[in-house]
Amino acid sequence: MTAQQHPRHGLNETIHSPTRLSIMTALAPMQRMDFPLLRDTIEASDSLLSKHMTILENAGYVEVTKGHVGKRPRTWLALTEQGREAYAAYLDALRALVDNGEA
Repeated sequence: MTAQQHPRHGLNETIHSPTRLSIMTALAPMQRMDFPLLRDTIEASDSLLSKHMTILENAGYVEVTKGHVGKRPRTWLALTEQGREAYAAYLDALRALVDNGEA
């Protein structure tokens, strides 16, 4: 097997960080999630979540929507179609990598 055929080449470096993978995994089954719930779900600090959300947003994987509920500001997060496709491809590459190790 050549280096270009190895399944690890299919792993998306943007998603591969443990925090960003946790974000993508938490958002995948949801239409959208508010920032505090996501923060608590993945057990991250506000600053860590914010940093990684910016990376995912810049990659076009996550849409950040700001608004208000009553007078309280809110931030909602959702995977974009591009983000869903990238996440599915990442999972396929991860499965191929694991399956390759069992061969």
